[in-house]
Amino acid sequence: MAEFAELEEIDGVRMTWNVWPQSRLEAAKCVVPFTTLYSPAKQTSQLQVVEYDPVSCKTCGSVLNPYCSVDFAAKIWTCPFCHTRNHFPPHYAGISEASVPAELFPQYSTLEYSLPRLGAQSPPAYVFVLDTCVPEDELLAAKTAVQQALTMVPEYAQVGLVTFGTHVHVHELGFSECPKAYVFRGTKDYAAAQVQEQLGLHSQAAQRRGAGPGSPQKGGGGGPAPVPGSRPGNRFILPLSECDFAVNQALEELQRDAFPAVAASRPSRALGTAVQVAAALMGGCLPAGGGAGRLMLLVGGPCTEGSGKVVDKELTEPIRSHKDLVKDAAPYHRKAKKFYDAIAAQLVAQGHSMDLFACSLDQVGLSEMKSCIEHTGGYVVQTDTFTNPIFKDSLRRMFTPAGEEGYLGLSSNATFEVHCSKDIKVCGLLGPASALEKKSSLVSEQVVGVGGTTAWKLCTLSAGTTLAVVYDIVAPHTGNAPDPMASQQFFIQFLTRYLHDSGTMRCRVTTITRRWVEGSNLGDLIQGFDQEAAAVLMGRVVSYKMETEEDFDATRWLDRALIRLCSRFGDYRKDDPDSFQLRPQLSYYPQFLFNFRRSQFIQVFGNSPDETAYARIMLNREATGDAMLMIQPTLHAFTFGGAPEPVLLDVSSIAPDRILLLDAYFYVVVFHGSTVAQWRKAGYQEQEEHAAFKVLLQAPQSEAHAIISRRFPTPRFTDCDQNGSQARFLLAKLNPSATYNTSSAMSSEIIMTDDVSLQVFTDHLKKLAVQS
Repeated sequence: MAEFAELEEIDGVRMTWNVWPQSRLEAAKCVVPFTTLYSPAKQTSQLQVVEYDPVSCKTCGSVLNPYCSVDFAAKIWTCPFCHTRNHFPPHYAGISEASVPAELFPQYSTLEYSLPRLGAQSPPAYVFVLDTCVPEDELLAAKTAVQQALTMVPEYAQVGLVTFGTHVHVHELGFSECPKAYVFRGTKDYAAAQVQEQLGLHSQAAQRRGAGPGSPQKGGGGGPAPVPGSRPGNRFILPLSECDFAVNQALEELQRDAFPAVAASRPSRALGTAVQVAAALMGGCLPAGGGAGRLMLLVGGPCTEGSGKVVDKELTEPIRSHKDLVKDAAPYHRKAKKFYDAIAAQLVAQGHSMDLFACSLDQVGLSEMKSCIEHTGGYVVQTDTFTNPIFKDSLRRMFTPAGEEGYLGLSSNATFEVHCSKDIKVCGLLGPASALEKKSSLVSEQVVGVGGTTAWKLCTLSAGTTLAVVYDIVAPHTGNAPDPMASQQFFIQFLTRYLHDSGTMRCRVTTITRRWVEGSNLGDLIQGFDQEAAAVLMGRVVSYKMETEEDFDATRWLDRALIRLCSRFGDYRKDDPDSFQLRPQLSYYPQFLFNFRRSQFIQVFGNSPDETAYARIMLNREATGDAMLMIQPTLHAFTFGGAPEPVLLDVSSIAPDRILLLDAYFYVVVFHGSTVAQWRKAGYQEQEEHAAFKVLLQAPQSEAHAIISRRFPTPRFTDCDQNGSQARFLLAKLNPSATYNTSSAMSSEIIMTDDVSLQVFTDHLKKLAVQS
């Protein structure tokens, strides 16, 4: 697996299979789909940025790359995708074998072009949408966090403020005489044009357009002159340098919702209407396809009023559970989901993203809002209160510069396009993107995820954003030996055009090549199998199927796929389970799927629909390494006199005299064995003669905080002892090799569960894989 991780450092690409069979029939027998997991904004080890335009093929649109064949004498290059001969443009006249441009260097399989910006540069915009139906201390914490974030926002960035409770308030930041807000009824449904009309954006923009260049402006509106990159009449989303005082004053004077909740009722919270109004506001104030626009929603409970409602106000009515969704007994779910799907489409059309900070002990409706986050590429932070450090740290990190240049590391308005060789078609994409209607001969009839196209839109793009593109091998099976004259290589190219947060347009071109093999040559196929990428891809596919297919049995589907794979690629004698073996390239894959079957992505019992939606959103966007932590966490042991070492994710790893550190991506656990916990409670670490014990206690804490400090959103931290109530966070992730009904004591700890252990799972797998 290390060699595939090294390849990822060069191009940001992992592939489930790194060699592909030459026919559709043989491809079907490989079980795991042929997929690339690509991170289009990853800071790779050899990335070069050049200051000129890419050279494109006149037939298929792919870009000049190191795998093109070049006739230097005739100044012609041949496209490896469609084999069209193209002339170099005039400014390439000086090229020769001794003087080649960067895109033909073999080591620059990934190259980034810095393109001139067309039109005025538009600064990034952040519209804070703040819930006021929360207790006083919660509201104070939320206001303080937003004010702290504003101190980190660059002066030129634009800011807007919308608050909501029973009604929605849009704060006019361009009116400095006194705080001024426009109020929208929480029970009413608003079209985008209605919102813009009421805010005076629609008519003023139309008047300004009708005035023509050089003619006097009509209908002044009393606001300040529009800023470059904003639309006429904009008094609501302004550069921070112009509205710093107004936005801080509005936050300072912000009170709890004036309509208090009735006893034994939830507050009247018009969350859906607030999102609808804020999206329309951004559409009216910001130019489409300009700079980054982010709708930052800070919410402390579920929507109980108007559009997007997910639960009744009466506390006697519980919010929907997974069981309700299965039985179709959630009365508001479908309608709310349809409402948020429409807002997601509107945000995508505008090129804006939505981030959700859900700080509530109750669910807030993330399950219904999922499309707004996923289609626009926004972030989700989920915690219990606004006073929780997870919320404060995550919001602060949204505005913390990522690199030495001082940029935030969040690019925007990206388009992502795929080109591939003959005999390969694109089934679809799994990731935080929405389809652009680009039809081509490369589109497969099979659809996986967001399909029917070879181009997608990403409203926002971070270094960790990873897209899984699934392919269909369409070459017919001839039954003969492969044609020796046919190419033994195939090519895939990714084109990502995006607005870098420095304000420049960029085009990143990554071209990869792999080889075809005869499908019956199992040894070659196994050599190219990346079991980590395969586990992540299967996780994304299963999550997608559970969301979109009714009565889909995820565990059964995964088990069947695993049995077919092991039956095809395992070494064994028929009907002899003891003879079954998997080669090293496949040996961890069953273990990965065993842990995935037990994870929160599939086992929804004990999790709310919001928690499940959050986990699946994160799995669907993060890079292979981070996604593997979600599927199979890492466990390290700290002991006296030795360096920390990785140990099995098994209950047998628990010992009284060691400390364990679990990294499960969403949370980090430091677990003290019973003896260590007793020593700590006795205060031995405070005594000079036990300095080594103090060091032992400190080491996992330091490591845990190092993990937390580099991860976004901030994971939950749990510090617990053996036999304590919080120990469940660790025990839930361990292989239950010792349970209450095992015959011999294998470990200092047992797990109270009826789940099968990895050993039992593997034995069954062997038995079924070798059956005639």
